Amino acid sequence: MDQRSPTVYRTRSWTTRNRALAGLAALGLLLTGYVIGRWQDTPAATATPAVAAPASESPAASPAPSLTPTTPAPTPVRYGLLQAEAANELAGVQPQDTEDEGGGQNVGWINRADHLRFDNFVFGEVPARKAKIRVASGAGVAGRVEIRLDTLESEPVGQLSVSNTGGWQAWRTGIAALTPVTGTHTVYLTFAADDDSEFMNVNWIQFDH
Repeated sequence: MDQRSPTVYRTRSWTTRNRALAGLAALGLLLTGYVIGRWQDTPAATATPAVAAPASESPAASPAPSLTPTTPAPTPVRYGLLQAEAANELAGVQPQDTEDEGGGQNVGWINRADHLRFDNFVFGEVPARKAKIRVASGAGVAGRVEIRLDTLESEPVGQLSVSNTGGWQAWRTGIAALTPVTGTHTVYLTFAADDDSEFMNVNWIQFDH
């Protein structure tokens, strides 16, 4: 029996080995492609949104200034002198020339049945709290001058006691405290004494705050 040539044997063995290596290489390529395909098909991991850390509480903010306009404070009325002889009504009294400073006239011969009336006097929004009254008396009796509002029968909002000042033209300024008065009113000066004798003269009255 013929023996195969060693060259032939080696050639066939080499060919078989190469074919086996080629098969293994092909199988490796298939496995590599499979792995790559699986990796591509795997969904990417969903990114978890970052959660902001809670902000620390800030200090309480100062309240915003109010935009509501403030109402300005009312302006006090500057009261002038109410000259007695210029009253809207002179009941039971008579004007006379005065020797008081400033000259002019005063009203005299006043007794407890008399009164003076001043119409529509404006006190304003800021209350009047006192009244200055310029008086003189040469009488031997004392009495009072009273301030009433709107009617002769209303309760006095202030009064001043008057006694002898040293003569009918010896003038003195007395101050009567008032229940606070605002608005517009008719002002009455009424007079009170123990008898009907004349007991005082009045030159003027001036309200104040």
